[in-house]
Amino acid sequence: MANTNGNGGSAAAENKAPAINVLAQYAKDLSFENPNAPRSLAPRQTAPQIEINVNVNARKVGDTDFEVELVIEGQAKDADSLIFRVDLTYGGGFRVVNIPEDQIHPIVMIECPRLLFPFARHIVADAVRNGGFPPLMIDPVDFAALYRARAEEAAQQGAKA
Repeated sequence: MANTNGNGGSAAAENKAPAINVLAQYAKDLSFENPNAPRSLAPRQTAPQIEINVNVNARKVGDTDFEVELVIEGQAKDADSLIFRVDLTYGGGFRVVNIPEDQIHPIVMIECPRLLFPFARHIVADAVRNGGFPPLMIDPVDFAALYRARAEEAAQQGAKA
């Protein structure tokens, strides 16, 4: 006797739907530096120069499981010194099922960090605010563009070799 879900389809067919499941999220490494405090907390005449770098790393940890790391490095400088620096490696465990093999890499490198980003952004904003500065609100990141740029860079490296 077949197990049906009430609309003529079987439960087995229902389990063939593509899925990305978040298994865990965690701050793997967090650092905030305010090397010139309390002098760095004084009011400024000009806005500091803010630099933010975002990177994604991933590794397979099981047949369908991946660890994805979202690495955010930010700093504020003025003309003569570092005001603050914040570094966060925010990780997530993901299960990717029923997705064609050729689509797994882009899914892991684009969709997984997209799911992690709001949480990592919040941690960075809080760390900077707790360091005595206005929260650093990072603009949304286009992880698809980041993935394409990284793939293009890898292709250029391969062409040089």
